Amino acid sequence: MLEKFSPNLYVKSIYHIDLDKLWNRGIRAIITDLDNTLVAWDSPLPDQRLMEWLGMVQAKGFAVFIVSNNSRDRVDKFAKAVGIPAISKAIKPRRGAFRTALETLGVSATETAVVGDQIFTDVLGGNRHGLFTILVLPVSDKEFFGTKINRALEQMVLRRLKRRGLTDSPDD
Repeated sequence: MLEKFSPNLYVKSIYHIDLDKLWNRGIRAIITDLDNTLVAWDSPLPDQRLMEWLGMVQAKGFAVFIVSNNSRDRVDKFAKAVGIPAISKAIKPRRGAFRTALETLGVSATETAVVGDQIFTDVLGGNRHGLFTILVLPVSDKEFFGTKINRALEQMVLRRLKRRGLTDSPDD
């Protein structure tokens, strides 16, 4: 049961993902969460560092797609600014948005990684769909109220995953 909540990789941030290792695993696409994965929850636009990282990811040959539970307004504005396709109101961890992203990008689940800061949405959703899951620490401690409640539960799950050897602390 706990395996569904276990990420394949746990790193501090998107900037700590070894893109060459992903590529060598056969990963060709990255589905990423938006809030507290790419930018802070209340940050409307990307900063220069994120734009450079996204440019590097795409230059290496990865397709990128944003899947977010946030509103259409928020997600569309951000996606337009970074030039990446996106789905809002994704209802993660349900499979529909992940399936749509895979179809849009023309890749299989085994060729795709999902990156996010939440176990119950990003990791669980990715694992349910057979994606390579990457958990990152939240970019900011500013969050939607409901997410704060989930964080307490996630910490309990993370402690159990660590005790069972199903995950480590974030890599450096």
